[in-house]
Amino acid sequence: MDLGGHLLIAMPGMGDPRFAQSVVLVCAHSAEGAMGLIINKPALDLTFAGLLDQLKIPNAPAGRDIRVHFGGPVERGRGFVLHTPDYRTGQATMAVPGGYGMTATLDVLQALAQGDGPEQALLALGYAGWGPGQLEAEIARNDWLTGESAADLVFSPDDGGKWAAALARQGISPLTLSATAGRA
Repeated sequence: MDLGGHLLIAMPGMGDPRFAQSVVLVCAHSAEGAMGLIINKPALDLTFAGLLDQLKIPNAPAGRDIRVHFGGPVERGRGFVLHTPDYRTGQATMAVPGGYGMTATLDVLQALAQGDGPEQALLALGYAGWGPGQLEAEIARNDWLTGESAADLVFSPDDGGKWAAALARQGISPLTLSATAGRA
Protein backbone atom coordinates (compact mmCIF):
# COMPACT_ATOMS: atom_id res chain seq x y z
CA MET A 1 0.00 0.00 0.00
CA ASP A 2 1.53 3.30 -1.13
CA LEU A 3 -0.31 6.29 0.30
CA GLY A 4 1.87 8.90 -1.41
CA GLY A 5 -0.38 11.74 -2.63
CA HIS A 6 -3.30 10.61 -0.45
CA LEU A 7 -4.86 12.34 2.52
CA LEU A 8 -4.85 11.14 6.09
CA ILE A 9 -7.91 12.38 7.95
CA ALA A 10 -7.67 12.22 11.74
CA MET A 11 -10.38 10.24 13.48
CA PRO A 12 -12.15 11.78 16.49
CA GLY A 13 -10.30 9.45 18.89
CA MET A 14 -6.86 10.66 17.75
CA GLY A 15 -4.76 10.47 20.91
CA ASP A 16 -2.15 13.04 19.90
CA PRO A 17 -3.55 16.59 20.27
CA ARG A 18 -1.13 17.89 17.63
CA PHE A 19 -3.05 15.84 15.09
CA ALA A 20 -6.60 16.38 16.38
CA GLN A 21 -8.91 17.08 13.40
CA SER A 22 -5.90 17.28 11.12
CA VAL A 23 -5.68 16.57 7.42
CA VAL A 24 -2.26 15.39 6.25
CA LEU A 25 -1.09 15.12 2.66
CA VAL A 26 1.25 12.13 2.48
CA CYS A 27 4.22 13.29 0.41
CA ALA A 28 6.22 10.05 0.49
CA HIS A 29 5.43 6.51 1.64
CA SER A 30 7.56 3.40 1.35
CA ALA A 31 8.75 0.41 3.37
CA GLU A 32 11.16 2.81 5.14
CA GLY A 33 8.31 4.96 6.50
CA ALA A 34 6.20 7.95 5.53
CA MET A 35 6.40 11.73 5.47
CA GLY A 36 3.51 14.17 5.19
CA LEU A 37 2.42 17.75 5.79
CA ILE A 38 -0.55 18.88 7.87
CA ILE A 39 -2.50 21.16 5.51
CA ASN A 40 -5.19 22.56 7.78
CA LYS A 41 -3.42 23.97 10.85
CA PRO A 42 -2.31 27.56 10.25
CA ALA A 43 0.63 28.90 12.22
CA LEU A 44 -1.08 31.53 14.31
CA ASP A 45 2.07 33.39 15.29
CA LEU A 46 3.77 33.73 11.90
CA THR A 47 2.90 35.29 8.56
CA PHE A 48 4.63 34.80 5.24
CA ALA A 49 5.71 38.46 5.21
CA GLY A 50 7.11 38.06 8.72
CA LEU A 51 9.01 34.95 7.69
CA LEU A 52 10.46 36.71 4.64
CA ASP A 53 11.57 39.54 6.92
CA GLN A 54 13.26 37.07 9.31
CA LEU A 55 15.06 35.43 6.38
CA LYS A 56 16.00 38.84 4.94
CA ILE A 57 14.26 38.05 1.65
CA PRO A 58 12.98 41.24 0.01
CA ASN A 59 9.24 41.22 -0.59
CA ALA A 60 8.44 43.00 -3.86
CA PRO A 61 5.18 44.96 -4.27
CA ALA A 62 4.03 42.17 -6.61
CA GLY A 63 5.06 39.54 -4.02
CA ARG A 64 2.61 36.80 -3.17
CA ASP A 65 1.25 36.10 0.28
CA ILE A 66 0.88 32.43 1.08
CA ARG A 67 -0.40 30.81 4.23
CA VAL A 68 2.02 29.43 6.81
CA HIS A 69 1.01 26.16 8.47
CA PHE A 70 2.15 23.90 11.27
CA GLY A 71 3.26 21.03 9.05
CA GLY A 72 3.96 18.58 11.84
CA PRO A 73 6.04 18.03 14.96
CA VAL A 74 9.28 16.95 13.25
CA GLU A 75 11.91 19.61 12.39
CA ARG A 76 9.56 22.51 13.16
CA GLY A 77 12.24 25.04 12.20
CA ARG A 78 12.40 23.72 8.64
CA GLY A 79 10.05 24.97 5.95
CA PHE A 80 8.46 22.98 3.14
CA VAL A 81 6.54 24.65 0.34
CA LEU A 82 3.83 22.35 -1.00
CA HIS A 83 2.79 23.59 -4.42
CA THR A 84 1.27 22.90 -7.79
CA PRO A 85 3.57 21.11 -10.28
CA ASP A 86 4.02 24.21 -12.45
CA TYR A 87 7.12 25.18 -10.42
CA ARG A 88 10.30 23.14 -10.38
CA THR A 89 13.87 23.88 -9.33
CA GLY A 90 15.72 20.87 -10.62
CA GLN A 91 16.45 18.30 -7.95
CA ALA A 92 15.41 20.67 -5.14
CA THR A 93 11.76 20.03 -5.99
CA MET A 94 10.35 16.65 -5.07
CA ALA A 95 7.46 15.35 -7.15
CA VAL A 96 4.62 14.35 -4.83
CA PRO A 97 2.14 11.80 -6.19
CA GLY A 98 -1.24 13.25 -7.02
CA GLY A 99 0.08 16.22 -8.98
CA TYR A 100 1.99 18.24 -6.37
CA GLY A 101 5.52 19.41 -5.83
CA MET A 102 7.41 20.09 -2.64
CA THR A 103 10.39 22.42 -2.44
CA ALA A 104 12.38 23.05 0.74
CA THR A 105 14.93 25.57 -0.54
CA LEU A 106 14.98 29.36 -0.33
CA ASP A 107 14.60 29.85 -4.09
CA VAL A 108 10.86 29.06 -3.97
CA LEU A 109 10.39 31.64 -1.19
CA GLN A 110 12.37 34.18 -3.21
CA ALA A 111 10.26 33.49 -6.29
CA LEU A 112 7.02 33.90 -4.33
CA ALA A 113 8.34 37.12 -2.76
CA GLN A 114 8.89 38.49 -6.27
CA GLY A 115 5.40 37.52 -7.44
CA ASP A 116 6.56 34.43 -9.32
CA GLY A 117 6.72 30.78 -8.36
CA PRO A 118 3.96 28.17 -8.35
CA GLU A 119 0.35 29.04 -9.08
CA GLN A 120 -0.79 27.66 -5.71
CA ALA A 121 1.30 27.03 -2.62
CA LEU A 122 1.31 26.72 1.13
CA LEU A 123 4.26 26.80 3.48
CA ALA A 124 4.49 24.17 6.20
CA LEU A 125 6.88 24.48 9.12
CA GLY A 126 7.86 21.00 10.21
CA TYR A 127 6.45 17.72 8.98
CA ALA A 128 4.78 14.55 10.17
CA GLY A 129 6.95 11.46 9.99
CA TRP A 130 6.39 7.76 10.58
CA GLY A 131 8.91 4.94 10.86
CA PRO A 132 8.60 1.59 9.05
CA GLY A 133 5.11 0.15 9.60
CA GLN A 134 4.10 2.92 12.04
CA LEU A 135 1.57 4.62 9.76
CA GLU A 136 0.03 1.29 8.77
CA ALA A 137 -0.35 0.42 12.47
CA GLU A 138 -2.02 3.79 13.18
CA ILE A 139 -4.46 3.23 10.31
CA ALA A 140 -5.24 -0.28 11.59
CA ARG A 141 -5.79 1.19 15.07
CA ASN A 142 -8.42 3.55 13.56
CA ASP A 143 -6.40 6.74 14.10
CA TRP A 144 -6.70 7.78 10.45
CA LEU A 145 -9.05 7.52 7.51
CA THR A 146 -7.43 7.68 4.09
CA GLY A 147 -8.75 9.44 1.02
CA GLU A 148 -7.90 10.82 -2.36
CA SER A 149 -6.42 14.29 -2.43
CA ALA A 150 -7.56 17.16 -4.64
CA ALA A 151 -5.78 20.46 -5.19
CA ASP A 152 -8.92 22.49 -4.51
CA LEU A 153 -9.07 20.99 -1.01
CA VAL A 154 -5.32 21.00 -0.34
CA PHE A 155 -4.90 24.67 -1.29
CA SER A 156 -8.30 25.87 -0.06
CA PRO A 157 -8.06 29.02 2.07
CA ASP A 158 -10.66 27.51 4.44
CA ASP A 159 -8.25 25.75 6.79
CA GLY A 160 -10.94 25.39 9.46
CA GLY A 161 -13.25 23.58 7.04
CA LYS A 162 -10.75 21.16 5.46
CA TRP A 163 -11.29 18.34 7.97
CA ALA A 164 -15.06 18.23 7.45
CA ALA A 165 -14.62 18.74 3.69
CA ALA A 166 -12.14 15.85 3.47
CA LEU A 167 -14.60 13.62 5.32
CA ALA A 168 -17.48 14.77 3.11
CA ARG A 169 -15.49 13.79 0.02
CA GLN A 170 -15.38 10.27 1.47
CA GLY A 171 -19.16 10.37 1.97
CA ILE A 172 -18.78 10.64 5.75
CA SER A 173 -20.43 13.08 8.13
CA PRO A 174 -18.32 14.01 11.18
CA LEU A 175 -21.44 13.39 13.29
CA THR A 176 -21.43 9.69 12.36
CA LEU A 177 -17.84 9.03 13.42
CA SER A 178 -17.07 7.18 16.62
CA ALA A 179 -13.93 7.64 18.67
CA THR A 180 -13.75 3.88 19.30
CA ALA A 181 -12.76 1.15 16.91
CA GLY A 182 -13.86 -2.44 16.78
CA ARG A 183 -13.67 -5.61 14.77
CA ALA A 184 -16.48 -7.98 13.91
